[in-house]
Amino acid sequence: MRIDLMAGAGLSFAPVVSAPEPTILLFDSGLGGLTVLEAVRRARPDARYVYAADDAAFPYGRLSEAALVARVLDVMGQLIAAHRPDLVVIACNTASTLVLPALRQRFSTPFVGVVPPIKPAAATTRSGLITLLATPGTVARSYTRDLIATYASSCSVTLVGSRNLATFAEAEMAGSPVDDATLAAEVASCFVTTEDGRRTDVVCLSCTHYPLLLPRLRALAPWPVSWIDPAPAIARRVVQLLGPGARTEPHGVLAAFTAGTCLTGPLRDSLAQRGVNEVAVEAMPLPMQ
Repeated sequence: MRIDLMAGAGLSFAPVVSAPEPTILLFDSGLGGLTVLEAVRRARPDARYVYAADDAAFPYGRLSEAALVARVLDVMGQLIAAHRPDLVVIACNTASTLVLPALRQRFSTPFVGVVPPIKPAAATTRSGLITLLATPGTVARSYTRDLIATYASSCSVTLVGSRNLATFAEAEMAGSPVDDATLAAEVASCFVTTEDGRRTDVVCLSCTHYPLLLPRLRALAPWPVSWIDPAPAIARRVVQLLGPGARTEPHGVLAAFTAGTCLTGPLRDSLAQRGVNEVAVEAMPLPMQ
């Protein structure tokens, strides 16, 4: 049985929070959730935002599943105690597909997760060839395979588990982008041509880091494709849960890092451009594995 990652609290689709100026916490292993933050802030500009990056444990793919669950539960407990959010968005595919059931069991705060955008990809494709571009962990999860079986059974879905793309996105934000040839090689297997001449025409960005690279990915693609970003769907779900709110100038964002070693000058500039007006380090070291 597939758990609804975007359900909020249980499987209810009714609003779960009625705070007039809610606090929304967005959580990721690093900087990828900034793509979700941007979409959610556009949808609820009146809300107060905390962006939490667990950079002490980045990348999550290096942790075992048990260690990852324990890590996220521990960090989330400290974040909820410190910031008392009305809603938490787990803006990380790896954490969403693995840790959300445990988070919902432990905490009463509503959680919204990230879903690999297989369903809209299947509705968009004309060639019937879809690529799901994700981390190796997300590619391997049964949740992802279940989505494909449910929504894209009539399509040919290529699964590409990139080990480096999230790190490339972090480097891009920090002002040290990789060269075009390296980036193109990392995503080359996304593009498939069949013997009858059909080509991949949709790529699902199933890691929130990847849209940070989207302008370059579009430019480097061997032919035009539709790139599906899950962030707009997450923003719509947040509005369903919290209500539409007031149209106003958006509040600034507090960004909290669990290590802060990534906070170079160029990265602070990139954060400021995305509405982050306060940066803090809330030290939560990763225990030795």
